[in-house]
Amino acid sequence: MKEITLGLVGVGRIGVMHANNIAALNQALNPQGVTVKLALTDVAVEHARGIAQGLEATFFLTVTELIASGIDGLVIATGTATHPELIKAGVDAGIPVFCEKPVGVNVSESLPVLEYIKAHNGTVQIGHQRRFDAGYLEAKRAYNAGELGWIHSLRAVTGDMAPPPVEFLATSGGLFRDCSVHDFDILRWLTGQEIVEVYARGSNNGDPAIGEVGDVDTALALVTFEDGTVGTVCATRYNGAGHDVRLEIQGSKGSLMVGLDEKVALRSAEQGVNFPSGGSHLTFAERFEPAYRSELVAFVELILGQRQNPCTPEDAVAASKVADAAQESLETGVPVRVKL
Repeated sequence: MKEITLGLVGVGRIGVMHANNIAALNQALNPQGVTVKLALTDVAVEHARGIAQGLEATFFLTVTELIASGIDGLVIATGTATHPELIKAGVDAGIPVFCEKPVGVNVSESLPVLEYIKAHNGTVQIGHQRRFDAGYLEAKRAYNAGELGWIHSLRAVTGDMAPPPVEFLATSGGLFRDCSVHDFDILRWLTGQEIVEVYARGSNNGDPAIGEVGDVDTALALVTFEDGTVGTVCATRYNGAGHDVRLEIQGSKGSLMVGLDEKVALRSAEQGVNFPSGGSHLTFAERFEPAYRSELVAFVELILGQRQNPCTPEDAVAASKVADAAQESLETGVPVRVKL
């Protein structure tokens, strides 16, 4: 029986989710002869102690102590601004790192981290969980198999039911970097193509405080791929019907939609149509619960040398380049070429 200890930094909203998922990994990995233990730290000491106690995990006061304890992998779930230095700390310790997206606040901050990882032969998996979602995986299979023919358009939607605190939005880098970057990543991953140009527009009809911190609550980006295919990426903080994440792929032979299930956050205006019949997803954690678990299973397999990296830092920065271009277009009002 192989024992793996994962060290988690950060037990805020997404960190607690990761902590619970790590604690539950044994059920998924026991058939492979692997057991997983959890150790964690956070600057909110008493909160972190309570989480550790509830999950029978080991608590450490500092990141330095956590790494020095001999963990086998480092999971980073802290604020974006802290990602570069924590990634470097894990790389310096010679252990694989899992880091929530993005690598850095923007591309200019992320590029030196890529160089550092490469220079020190580091292994870093970035958390773009949609790559592990069953619907997106099926869409990629169908696309690769040629079942849809050639693609003429793609439409991606990400809608939060309600906005996060304005304090978070003030440091998030903007709606495209915080939210739509997931869509930009999945579009690149699905098509195998780079997005070369973005034209973005946005609006602010919700809480005025969102505009006061320099963000928008709703935005739309027209994206152009290297072969000329076009697509749209729409995001909002005010999707009152529920958390809505969908991708429509239209091809010359067929069309496919990811996220069209009984819990999709919409209703039909047509008479006699009762689909969907389930209650809407309320949060991203609920919508992608299986995918979040699967990406951590993949991280353990990466540590064990059983698989290749499913989402490299280079992948994440490529998506961030599109998000940066979208933000620039939003601010300037003109189409922006992506700096590949």
